[in-house]
Amino acid sequence: MTADVADVIVVGAGLAGLVAACELAERGRRVLIVDQENAANIGGQAYWSFGGLFFVDSPEQRRMGIRDSHELALQDWLGSAGFDRPEDHWPRQWAHAYVDFAAGEKRSWLRDRGLQTFALVGWAERGGYDANGHGNSVPRFHITWGTGPALVDIFVRRLVGNPRVRFAHRHRVDELIAEDGAVVGVRGAVLEPSDAVRGAPSSRNIVGEFEFRAQAVIVASGGIGGNHDLVRKYWPKRMGRVPEQLLSGVPAHVDGRMLEISATAGASVINSDRMWHYTEGITNYDPIWPRHGIRILPGPSSLWLDAYGKRLPVPLYPGFDTLGTLEYIAQTGQDYTWFVLNSRIIAKEFGLSGQEQNPDLTERSIRAVLERSRKGPAPVHAFVDKGVDFVTATTLRELVAKMNVVPDVLPLDFDVVEHEVTARDREVANRFTKDGQITAIRAAREYLGDRVRVVAPHRLTDPKAGPMIAVKLHILTRKSLGGLETDLDARALRGDGSVLPGLYAAGEAAGFGGGGVHGYRSLEGTFLGGCVFSGRAAGRHAALSIG
Repeated sequence: MTADVADVIVVGAGLAGLVAACELAERGRRVLIVDQENAANIGGQAYWSFGGLFFVDSPEQRRMGIRDSHELALQDWLGSAGFDRPEDHWPRQWAHAYVDFAAGEKRSWLRDRGLQTFALVGWAERGGYDANGHGNSVPRFHITWGTGPALVDIFVRRLVGNPRVRFAHRHRVDELIAEDGAVVGVRGAVLEPSDAVRGAPSSRNIVGEFEFRAQAVIVASGGIGGNHDLVRKYWPKRMGRVPEQLLSGVPAHVDGRMLEISATAGASVINSDRMWHYTEGITNYDPIWPRHGIRILPGPSSLWLDAYGKRLPVPLYPGFDTLGTLEYIAQTGQDYTWFVLNSRIIAKEFGLSGQEQNPDLTERSIRAVLERSRKGPAPVHAFVDKGVDFVTATTLRELVAKMNVVPDVLPLDFDVVEHEVTARDREVANRFTKDGQITAIRAAREYLGDRVRVVAPHRLTDPKAGPMIAVKLHILTRKSLGGLETDLDARALRGDGSVLPGLYAAGEAAGFGGGGVHGYRSLEGTFLGGCVFSGRAAGRHAALSIG
């Protein structure tokens, strides 16, 4: 089928694509949203998310006694990004623009559209280096009240039923149509109808072909996290050994296909070796997609051991430096690590990423949130009971014995583990310590948002805090930090820096802006916001560019 059914075609029905479509429709443009999955998957990865948003100097921060500023946020962003390549010109420009947005109209713009946030502000990616290094100097992680589904719904409800907007589900784009040096449409395969639930693998059987033409195309198709072949192909050399075992934090349809398709049409893809994978992954006992993993959102108190039972070096504590930890793990020659903790810690400090693992917040139940604060999250308890990566014991010796029968692990030497645990436990005997992690725990408890979540330092082996728990942690794929190179108008660029007419890019496909707005590292809460910001730019400028 060949048709000119819209002014602009948006490839991808995730958050960035939805935001772009809203901007276009609000400006009177006809929009066609093309996606290879069924309607159940509208919202893409954002729907599965915890709903974290990076705001700077927000009223929520000020109510919590946090003094934030544009200058401090930009210092943190640039210190984490570490821009050091010629191709970082546009990513750097996007970084400055995004911090302006986060410190300016981002919160009010989203609230005008219905956003509500949870009262407590979280402190993610704390860094632990110096003032110019990686990490958030202050808490900035604002949780959407209703998590990812509520954020997605802000935009979905503006599109479904809108006479200017049409969805073409089960339409897989295989080619960008380029004529006279400009992108003028998309061509691909119609896939057979699917009733697969959200996130589950769907059929790739082809039942037809299509060709759609428009005055502009916006690529908002996501990254490569579900395609382990591409993750391994672009694995950063600076990280060393490519992992053999990976869990997936995203569905299989997050396959990165549109990056190569866009490059074939002449677009520049940069920073492909920059990516964001978590090191606290656990195997989902009730998986939806292949190799389905869930990320633990840890407080700072668990003792982190490598596969040989040695403590991870300073400042690789839970929640401090995701990629620093990943680099260390890669250098050990193994693909997993261990948390050692106890019931007191897990009840207070463990959360799980994802809307489905936080029903209290997703369902906006204050009663359930209060129940969680008293008893701990029910989904965490379910993983302790059912997850293959969790073991419990009343003594450390028994715990190590159980750790040694978890599938696919090296046998641990009890004396090595005991040495690490005993040394750590001696450091909590009084208010003085040379242990950086104990100091960090005490500092965290000075912040009200952490005081309700972080337990006071105590011995891991204290029977009153037991039983003891160990968790095998896997590497969990998640985000591409590189992507299609774009200018501040979200226009795709060629390798020589010139604009590729008719093509725009947004969201993860564009490295959340410019081809890599985060540089090497993220401050967290910045992925959803990056989709919003870049999707908004793409939609607005595409609307202006067409006749």
